[in-house]
Amino acid sequence: MRRDRHGRGLRGALYPASLPAAASRAEKFDALVLDALEPIEARWRHELTKLDVAVDEVPEVRPDGRAPADGVLHDGSVPLSRLVPAGVDRAGLPTRARIVLYRRPLEARAKDPGELAELVHDVLVEQVAGYLGVEPDVIEGD
Repeated sequence: MRRDRHGRGLRGALYPASLPAAASRAEKFDALVLDALEPIEARWRHELTKLDVAVDEVPEVRPDGRAPADGVLHDGSVPLSRLVPAGVDRAGLPTRARIVLYRRPLEARAKDPGELAELVHDVLVEQVAGYLGVEPDVIEGD
C-alpha cells in the first residue's frame, strides 16, 4: 500500500462496495451492455444461443496501423464494435460467434449516460441484425 507524503496512508474506500457508486467505469459499462442486450435476447433467444457478447477497452490494431475491417461497425475511422464469426482458433478448436463492443470509443461519443445507453443499444441491434442476416428494424420489432 502506498502512503501519502505525511505517512498517513490511504484512509479507506470512499464508498462501500455494495453501493453502485463504488463500481468502476468498466463495471458500469458491462452492466449497461447487459441491460441493452436483455430485450434483444428475450425476443431472439433461440437464434442467439451460439452468440457471445464481449467488451474490450479499445479496438485491436494491426501492425500496419489498421483495425480489422470485416464485421466492424465504424464511426468515421474509429471502430465501435465488431462481429467475429464462428470459426477455428490457432489451436484448432472451434470458436463461437461473438460481438465485441469497444468501451472507450463508445463512451467518447456519448455526452451523458442516457445517450451512452442508447448508443450501446443501437450498436447491439446493428450487430445482431448482421449476425442474423436481417434488417435492424426486424430486431427491434418495428
